[in-house]
Amino acid sequence: MIHPLSGATLNRLPDASVPAIPKYSYSSILNDAAKISWQVQDLIGDDRPLDFSKAFLPETIAHTQGISCLTSDEQLILNQIRGNSYLHLFGLVEEFILPLVVNHVQFIGCETIEATQAYLCFAQEESKHINLFRQFATAFARGFGFRCEVIGPPRTIADFVLQHSQLGVALVTLHIEWMTQRHFLDSIHSNQDEPLDRQFCSLLKHHWQEEAQHARLDTLMVQDLAQKLDDVAIESAIDDYIAIVQYLNEGLKTQVQLDIASLEIPIARTLTATETEEIRQVQEFSYQKGFLISGMTHPNFMQTVQELSPAGYARIAAIANTFSSSDG
Repeated sequence: MIHPLSGATLNRLPDASVPAIPKYSYSSILNDAAKISWQVQDLIGDDRPLDFSKAFLPETIAHTQGISCLTSDEQLILNQIRGNSYLHLFGLVEEFILPLVVNHVQFIGCETIEATQAYLCFAQEESKHINLFRQFATAFARGFGFRCEVIGPPRTIADFVLQHSQLGVALVTLHIEWMTQRHFLDSIHSNQDEPLDRQFCSLLKHHWQEEAQHARLDTLMVQDLAQKLDDVAIESAIDDYIAIVQYLNEGLKTQVQLDIASLEIPIARTLTATETEEIRQVQEFSYQKGFLISGMTHPNFMQTVQELSPAGYARIAAIANTFSSSDG
């Protein structure tokens, strides 16, 4: 079977070596972070309702319009369910990123005070994002009419991830940070073609503004951690990264099933087995493309992995290409 999204443009990992990692500094990151100032109450509340007459996510992320068994109204509802799941997943991963960053502050101590300041700011912003996404979930349920089921609980997922090596978790975090950048810049920032809900896009914009600093900080974190490790430990961290990615992939598949179950409530009909299978195939690949492939193939993530371990880079390349060619 040809996958419904098999013709989508995907950025595969190249076989050739990649350029050196850009040099970042803690002072420049702190300066950029100081330019960004917003609070959760500035972005969401009763005076800033979500517009449920519009899509939340661009089609390049949601992939709902090509599902032939759904009407246009049903496609819109699924897009909004995907928007809810999308921000839930960001909040979920930030619940293991936060303790990673706090632990790294303890790891570096106060030897380089700018580094300590930058990572403490990182941790503060991640906790703010968790609060933002929880507030969004409440606002979404109120406007949508019910709370859609999502994977979790976050603590269980965080516990699984954090049992792996610090470098392995840092690589997953780096993947997520660059993935966030790619989503916003490629699909939302200059998107004039789709009438998306402005309130939802505002949440994504403000989240992206702070994640731009986090991506650079996590690059420095990976470098710091790797400097203390030998080749065997680095390869073990690559193993951990792959294990976490495979675990998250199973979670994404579960989320697809929950999204389908949530969809049946507002559309007031039971989907047939054939319809369910069509939605499952399209949405599983959509989630993989959005949350796995886009991070694994981001040029800056690729550069970091290549510098750490050419062999590990090749292994991750193979897995990314397997996801890209998946037919569901």
